[in-house]
Amino acid sequence: MSSYQISTDATADLSSGMMTQLPSVEIIPMNVEIGGRIYAYGPQGDLSVQAFYQMQKTGNYATTSQINPDTYRSYFEPCLQSGKDILYLCFTSGMSGTIQSARLCLNELKEKYPDRTILCVDTLCASLGEGVLVQEAARRQAEGFSILKLQNWVVEHRQQVCHWFTVDVFDHLKHGGRVSSAAAVVGTALQIKPLLHVDQEGKLAVAEKPRGRKQAIHAQLARMEQGWDPQISKTVAIGHGDCPDGARQLEESVRRQFPDAEIVKADIGPIIGAHTGPGMLALIYWGVNR
Repeated sequence: MSSYQISTDATADLSSGMMTQLPSVEIIPMNVEIGGRIYAYGPQGDLSVQAFYQMQKTGNYATTSQINPDTYRSYFEPCLQSGKDILYLCFTSGMSGTIQSARLCLNELKEKYPDRTILCVDTLCASLGEGVLVQEAARRQAEGFSILKLQNWVVEHRQQVCHWFTVDVFDHLKHGGRVSSAAAVVGTALQIKPLLHVDQEGKLAVAEKPRGRKQAIHAQLARMEQGWDPQISKTVAIGHGDCPDGARQLEESVRRQFPDAEIVKADIGPIIGAHTGPGMLALIYWGVNR
């Protein structure tokens, strides 16, 4: 069996703790423009999560861009030259056209390296949801799954990654065109903390509109109670956008209500944070109510 490399993009927000004792996953950086400057976010990048949210808090809005084919090539080709196959798990096509650039690059590389297996899977997941799916894929690689078997496993199980998250401010959703100016004004006045999720098409959707942080966390827990399936995996991920106190409240609530949960924590990075802003809280679990 030939060896293969799992790759993903910086959107996945994988923390080092999530990958302990698992095979190495190659993370491809992504560009973020904020404060009039373009930064690279990811391994060896020049933008930290802390610096990003500090710039947001001082009034800067961020935009993100797709990974271009040349960047993909610079990461994929050395891997192929070393004799490894590639399984790339990509940011959802429901929110980005990045996968189109990836497929363009990979199709060219398939012609150049016909003896190598080069696969690209649309995860239909984002941020920590993508990260949790990548984590489980790496676990199965360690268990001996072939690259084709793992590709099939990811496609079969990607709809079982349930993303439920809240945002604290409307500014960045409005700036990104996710909500109208009128909705942002009303939502801010009423202290609404919208509960959003990633739907079956990998798109961002509003599920309900709780008022205040406490009710928002309660809404997240209610969704987990309805749909968590620990037989798939007990891993539950909690992410936050520069909101450690809120993340601590969410974690304590999960531990009380779901004592069997195996909790991992991570920062929500600039790729998703550009659209959700500081104060975002994410609850990711494996279940049946995506």
